[in-house]
This record gives sequence, structure tokens and C-alpha cells, in this order.
Amino acid sequence: MKQSFLIAAMLAGAGAGAQQFVASPYKHLAMGMDASHVIQDARGKPYLERQRGTLSWAFATGECGDEHWGEVSGADVARANVAAFDQAGVGYIVSTGGEGGVFTCASDAGMERFVARYASKHLAGIDFDIEAGQSAAQVLSLVQRARHAQKKWPRLRFSFTVATHAASDGSRRSLNAQGETILAAVRHVGLKNYTFNLMVMDYGVGEAANCVVREGRCDMGASALQAAQNVHGKYRIPFEQIELTAMIGVNDVAENVFTPADANTLVQAARLFKLAGLHFWSLDRDQPCSVPEAGASAKCSTLAGVAAGEFARILTP
Repeated sequence: MKQSFLIAAMLAGAGAGAQQFVASPYKHLAMGMDASHVIQDARGKPYLERQRGTLSWAFATGECGDEHWGEVSGADVARANVAAFDQAGVGYIVSTGGEGGVFTCASDAGMERFVARYASKHLAGIDFDIEAGQSAAQVLSLVQRARHAQKKWPRLRFSFTVATHAASDGSRRSLNAQGETILAAVRHVGLKNYTFNLMVMDYGVGEAANCVVREGRCDMGASALQAAQNVHGKYRIPFEQIELTAMIGVNDVAENVFTPADANTLVQAARLFKLAGLHFWSLDRDQPCSVPEAGASAKCSTLAGVAAGEFARILTP
């Protein structure tokens, strides 16, 4: 895409208006899944036996309609979980891509197969977590397929989960080039029922070009609020179409630490700005480590003195 197209498309419109608020943790399905393919926590307990809140299933990869979840086919995951979640009255979001993963969609028929596989009255939305590895053409095709799907499922919401900075130096630095390409495609295609889900995590060193700085480090709660303000102000995305996803506890950037106090800041921001949603990575990390961990862990928050389920209690009440 030419730069002139990107700028024109990003500034073309304000969006589709208010979204229904959704709060959910992400669950990495490959962790804890046994031969039954029932969604379980890291300790092997079925999610529906212990929880009743909306859950983001992560991550479907591959081509739409023939997608897989790690080594498990989409058909097997859907067969084991869709009816069970629907009957239990529990909402779920089907999330695709993710770090190191790529989800593509080259045909309307493929997108129809994909959505139909997971469809029920409790399917809250489809989430495209686009972090790397997709060309502008692939992103445009994905958005075009989503727009086609909305004709059949007009109430279905599509979210685009993207990396962000949270500059506090007045530059409003936020979306990276990948995020700008996605936004340009969304507006060029005319997708209506969508949100931008900002990954408020891994900002890097405590500098005003990256985040809101407190005592030499990124203040994770204030930075999340700054990221939402920057994206709203720079790209004219209404707050009602912005969501936030935090990485609880110690981030991959070890000096970025998201605490329960930061979680409370996000909740206050969501109320103040009427955001579309709050999410966190991940369900399995919402517990203390059984043994000391250095840096981020897939199975615990690496925070001392924080009880199991504390982040879910705050962020997804």
C-alpha cells in the first residue's frame, strides 16, 4: 500500500459507534489440553467446572476453514467446546494468530466455514491478533473476508489485537507500522462492527517516548490509559471502539511489571472512557509461582503476595 493511501484511509472515518463491553482472560488452549480437547486450565481442570466468565480462546492459526490450534484441528476444538460453552451460557471469543502465529483467509467461503464452525448465541466475537508475518495484502484479504462475514452475522464483532507504544512526550506514538496497515485496511474496506484491542504491555525501557514514566520505569496502568488516549487522538478511533489487553505480572520485558493496582487503573479508565473491553494474558498466569521464576512465566505471574485469581477478580468481575 502506498503511504498516501494509508494516511487517507486511516483518517477516513470515526468508526461504527459504541460496542457492548466485553471482559475476558485469554486462554492458551494448548496448555492443559488432553486427548478430549476440552478447554482446561494449566492444572488440567476443565474451564467450565471452575469459571463462568467470558473466555478468549487462543490461538487459531493457518488458513480460515482449515485452521488448527497447535496440533489440534479446528473441527476437534469446536466439537469439544462450542456446544458445552453455549449450553453453560458462557461467552467466548475465538482468537487467531498470536505471537509467532499467522492466520490468513483468502476466500469468503473459507471465512464462512471458519465462523460457522464456532457459531452459537454465546460467540462474542472473532479476534485477529496480528503481530508479525502478514503482508499488507494478507491483512487486506482478512479484513475483506470479515466484512463479507458480517453480512451473514451482522451482530458479530471483530477485534484487531495490535501492539502499541504509550508515548507521554506529546508525540502520541502508539500504533506501529503493522497496526497502521491494519487500520488502513479496515477503513478502506468499510468494516463496521470492529474494535482495536491494544496490547498494553512490553513497552521497553522507561522513557517518555515509550510510556508514562514513574521512578525510572513504565507505570503500566498509566501507560495503558496513555495508549488509549494516543490512539484515540492520533487515529480518531472512538474510545468506545478501543479495548485494552494487559500482560499480568512480569512482562516479557522484565522491568515492565503489571500489578493489581495497575489492573484497578484499567478498570477506572474503562469506566471513564467507556471502552469496549478489558482482557488479560493469561488465565494460566493468574496465580503465584510454586517455585521462584526469573522473568515472565507461562504458568504464573512471577509476583509475590498476589493470590490466585486476583487479576480476574479485578479485570473480569
